[in-house]
Amino acid sequence: MNRLFSIFLGLLFPLLAQAEPPNVVFILSDDQGWEDYGFMGNEVVQTPHLDDLAETSLLFKKGYVVSPLCRPSLASMVTGLPPHQHGVVGNDVSPARKLARDAEDRPVRKAFHEHPGLIRFLVEKGYLAHQSGKWWEGSAKDGGFTHGMTHGDPAKGGRHGDLGLKIGRDGLAPIEAFLDEAQAEEKPFFLWYAPFLPHTPHNPPAEILARYADKGLTEGTAKYYAMCEWFDQTCGELIASIQRRGLEENTLFVYVCDNGWLAADDSRMPLPEGWWPDYAPKSKGSPYELGIRTPIFFSWKGKIEPQRADGFASSLDLFPTILSLCGFEAPEGLPGIDLTTETRTEVEGAAYSIHNMTPGKPFETLQYSWMREGNWKFLRRHDGIDTTKYLTVHDWDRVPVQLFDLSKDPDETINVAAQHPDLVKRFQATLNQTFPRP
Repeated sequence: MNRLFSIFLGLLFPLLAQAEPPNVVFILSDDQGWEDYGFMGNEVVQTPHLDDLAETSLLFKKGYVVSPLCRPSLASMVTGLPPHQHGVVGNDVSPARKLARDAEDRPVRKAFHEHPGLIRFLVEKGYLAHQSGKWWEGSAKDGGFTHGMTHGDPAKGGRHGDLGLKIGRDGLAPIEAFLDEAQAEEKPFFLWYAPFLPHTPHNPPAEILARYADKGLTEGTAKYYAMCEWFDQTCGELIASIQRRGLEENTLFVYVCDNGWLAADDSRMPLPEGWWPDYAPKSKGSPYELGIRTPIFFSWKGKIEPQRADGFASSLDLFPTILSLCGFEAPEGLPGIDLTTETRTEVEGAAYSIHNMTPGKPFETLQYSWMREGNWKFLRRHDGIDTTKYLTVHDWDRVPVQLFDLSKDPDETINVAAQHPDLVKRFQATLNQTFPRP
């Protein structure tokens, strides 16, 4: 019996040794509406490279981030935890928009780095990891990356990516060099590609902008769409770099956006008096669909069967799903699920004030908690401190609870909470468990 078992192990281990974990290319767009892709049904904006990648993917069209703001959103993707658990609930500590790398912010970053997270996990498994683009939590090295562009020094302009923000807009040379090094060392790699695109400034190349000149768009939307196409173009360059090196068959591509966006001059969302001029209400920073919804997909040639999933996906699911696809077991205690084996029937999140985090007191600036189940969307207003007046200039602010039937009201304008008290009670109970305020 023992001899037979030894023979079996002798045959098994060589096979296991041949199984290499995939490279992971993590693509994050910055400030892009969930509808603004060809594969999501937009017939004006051109995103052919992401369209092709989505066509070969496990695609969740009903994906959601747990926070509609870049820093907490990215922090949750890295840690697999909601903002109130990792402590990064806004972009800055100071209500006056002081740079986030100052002394006031150190406790927030310290608490964040106490969570191992996706990057450190993969590096411990032998991966090389490269950071480019948006990154808030100090330097690339602080974040556990083996390579990267962001120095994170406030004295040199470090805040949310610094030198890393050049990626994409100024080519992909740092990534090309990293790919060469990883291939030479014959090591798997994790690539964090989070370019400052289509984020403002909306200054797309003239030849791309010209393609939107005769589409009947407002000036702001035309420039924004051109930025979306520019971002897609850089994704095409990145994909081609992987293919050119013969790495495509062992590379997992993951896509998500940090938060939504709608141009300020879009007629669907008139600006109330006193609103910020960059983008429309109910988009970036808000708990409405235009703020929190994003496509999420996983593409691995020959390994993932293309599928349009019916269920929901949360940005909290990225960590455990990526690890599962890489052949690793996720750490205990993560609230996310493995989207390749489980189905999510509901999703929750929260919106906090942008610029006045209180270290150690995450709920102090909580503005909204929300959840989605079926066609129902539920919002609950909280009384968190908000010195920026971000969500206090329109008539739908301060409504205690809002319930929308998205099958009939996709723009979230008809509050039917009063007609469904049992649903409101049940959704409130769920959010009380998800966000257990002290």
